[in-house]
Amino acid sequence: MQTAFLFEICCLQTANDYICISRIQNQECMETLFAKQDRLLMLTSTEIIRALMYKINWDAQLIAIRGPRGVGKTTLMLQYIKQHYEAYNREVLYCTLDSVYFSNHTLLELVDVFYKHGGKHLFLDEVHKYPTWSKEIKEIYDMYPDLRVVFSASSLLNILNADADLSRRCIPYQMQGLSFREFLLFYKQLDLPICTLEEVLTSPGDICSKVNEVCRPLPFFKEYLQYGYYPFYLKNQMDYYTSIEQVTNFIIETELPQLCGVDVGNVRKIKALLGILATSVPFEVDISKLSTTIGIHRNTVIEYLNSLEKAKLLHLLYADLLSVKKMQKPDKIYLDNPNLLYALASRPVKIGTARETFVVNQLSCENEVEYGKKTGDFKINGQYTLEVGGEGKTYDQIADVPDSYILADGIETPYRCKLPLWIVGFLY
Repeated sequence: MQTAFLFEICCLQTANDYICISRIQNQECMETLFAKQDRLLMLTSTEIIRALMYKINWDAQLIAIRGPRGVGKTTLMLQYIKQHYEAYNREVLYCTLDSVYFSNHTLLELVDVFYKHGGKHLFLDEVHKYPTWSKEIKEIYDMYPDLRVVFSASSLLNILNADADLSRRCIPYQMQGLSFREFLLFYKQLDLPICTLEEVLTSPGDICSKVNEVCRPLPFFKEYLQYGYYPFYLKNQMDYYTSIEQVTNFIIETELPQLCGVDVGNVRKIKALLGILATSVPFEVDISKLSTTIGIHRNTVIEYLNSLEKAKLLHLLYADLLSVKKMQKPDKIYLDNPNLLYALASRPVKIGTARETFVVNQLSCENEVEYGKKTGDFKINGQYTLEVGGEGKTYDQIADVPDSYILADGIETPYRCKLPLWIVGFLY
């Protein structure tokens, strides 16, 4: 009996020792994560802040920041931490979910240790690289109601329809590349206000006066069309297009198979599809021809086009957003942004294509853009008709159309309903 009792004590001691060792190891791992955070914060500049920073309700319990690779999601989170917490503060933690830490620990274990040691604000990067992210984040939300969690993810990740129901818990935000206004702020140190679409269309003279007071916008706009949509241009100007190609390859080769279930065997065909579109945009869609050219069934082609749009590599436009055609095929295809066009096109880019790509990119951030199949180039929010062209563009095509405007390249000031093309770059 005494032997059995001693055995039980020994087992209990061993178990307690194990728990203590485990806790010590967890704390040590946490310190490693904090040390990494400290290094990242030291390297993070807060000199220039994206407009999205001031739109996010950072006090919400659960926030998602989605966006394509390279637009600055990580930088935004680190900037917030640096702005709102003193150095070496252990109430806040940033970590990426592809960290080595998560090869031996779960997210729930991290949160348990972090919370017990006074943690209040958790920033999780690259959540789509953690298999059970949605279930564990839901559990964290339910178990730690006073812990604020911010996480970033690929634009391909369907947050609200994930394995765990986050739709009632999470506030999602979409992050874009730099607008023309932000480009002027980042690279030219020109801080100009954001404008609404209504201000752009009804009071363009006031906006243009403010811009023309501080710079000549046309040379900067020409530069913006080719460079600067992705913030990493600041660090890597010489290899900017190479970096865009690398981002594109990563999306197609890794994210599409992992997040959209794309057959890995079709990756080369998707690249071929994107190559065709990059050379042919704006592309009036012939799905059957595309299907034959790249050797994929037409329904699969449509699926891949939709996936490439979710990945922010394409914009698919429809002549009628309410039409059943949206379930079949788009009416016109553009690349997502002009920089992508210049990086991927296999022949010299036509300036008309770059202009239209710019308009679609900037306006689609917060507006519904339709293909103007019969009248004008684009229909915005079902109300405004836009025609895009050069300095000599006339009203002939939209003369009798109400709420119609010309967006003309090569001009600095508006004349009647003829507005500078670059002005729509001030919408965010």
